[in-house]
Amino acid sequence: MKKYTHIILTLLVLLSLSSRAQQFVEDWDGAPNLERHQFTLNFIGPGIRYELGLFKNISVSTSIAPGLATYEEGYSFGLAWHTRVRYYHNFKTRYNYGMEIVGNSANYFGPARTVFWEPVQISHNLDGQDNFSLAFYGGVYGWQRTNRKGFNSTIELGFGYYDGIGVDSGFGPLINFTFGWVPGSKKSDEIIKGY
Repeated sequence: MKKYTHIILTLLVLLSLSSRAQQFVEDWDGAPNLERHQFTLNFIGPGIRYELGLFKNISVSTSIAPGLATYEEGYSFGLAWHTRVRYYHNFKTRYNYGMEIVGNSANYFGPARTVFWEPVQISHNLDGQDNFSLAFYGGVYGWQRTNRKGFNSTIELGFGYYDGIGVDSGFGPLINFTFGWVPGSKKSDEIIKGY
């Protein structure tokens, strides 16, 4: 019984925090927020990405898309699972200068994790077991643009630690590029708050 009580209390607290966060964002200075929900179909790979706007400049995203791991032990290129916390540092500046902000079109940075699995790698030169996995933990700087027809491009560069299972670990850069389409992107000039 105690276990269920703890679960219910935890869910209530999380729901309460979520509604408070939305109220806090709505009270700010009237500049548009990030998209609340953005789903992207990547043409290269192929792949998918889902981005959830948490606060005015902060979102979390998860995707399956191509990535290039390059570090001390070698490289690996292929499909990878990416998770990010994005802080968009020039979203309001772009809006104030009349630049496109549809589809979270801005530059961002933040912590990142990317996982590479050997069965879905196109090419690699890593020595080790046949079924290796490689996880990147570090930071990235990214550039994302979405036009009003919904075409989206994202470029990310990062540096961090590669934790290998079945292959050696080490430090190095990460490169990620996607080109895709955001279904249902805004096509009018009206700015709509996402919250």
